[in-house]
Amino acid sequence: MSIFDGVRRVTFLHAHPDDETLVTGAFIIDLFQRGIDVAVVTATRGERGGVVPGPLKRLEGTHQLFFERERELSRAFSALGVTEHTFLGMPPARAAGLSPASYHDSGMRWVKPGVAGPAADIDAQAFVRSFDEAVADFAAHLTYWRPDLVISYDADGGYFHPDHIHCHEIASAAAARLGLPFVEIVSETRPDAPDIEWVDRPDLIEDVAKALRCHRTQLTVQGDTIVHSGGQIQLIQTRTGVRRA
Repeated sequence: MSIFDGVRRVTFLHAHPDDETLVTGAFIIDLFQRGIDVAVVTATRGERGGVVPGPLKRLEGTHQLFFERERELSRAFSALGVTEHTFLGMPPARAAGLSPASYHDSGMRWVKPGVAGPAADIDAQAFVRSFDEAVADFAAHLTYWRPDLVISYDADGGYFHPDHIHCHEIASAAAARLGLPFVEIVSETRPDAPDIEWVDRPDLIEDVAKALRCHRTQLTVQGDTIVHSGGQIQLIQTRTGVRRA
């Protein structure tokens, strides 16, 4: 029996532009092909991210990157087929009675290869500094969209990025508040277990690559691999594990 039996709508909470494609691009397309409607809420604009070498490098550390990553995300969603998207803090992902707001990228530092940790400087509007308000905002979107499942990262956020971990906390709390099932995206480092359902779609690699190419400040697609702004090389992910939390 699949987690997705009888499911008509799902909502993802992702941390930054490009996470939706890097982590769940093939998964999102697979859901559409099953006839399931997908909404994505993105917590921040990822404005503290590095930028790949080249002409776009000038955007790194500037407010222009905030807007460029919004544009990149819009193009990636067009490639993936996602039409229901909002940023957390913007209606309909904003609690009633509150003016629109944006959550800032909390930043990170590398603790060791593949493992992130909190940045040394976290500003007052950083996503990780808000809990009650962020839960209320995400719950507002869930009330609007009325999904059958809420999907976000597992407790370690995949690689311990503070914003990813906070997405887990916010999504699970909002889902619990509304009595909705919460499904975790399982880190690749976790061993197989009977409660993990794997969505494996290597046939969708070209579709995912097309969406990844939209995130041109963050990565470069080379065949079936990605080169990140920091130089890390990663295979394009077309296999996603999920389980009910």
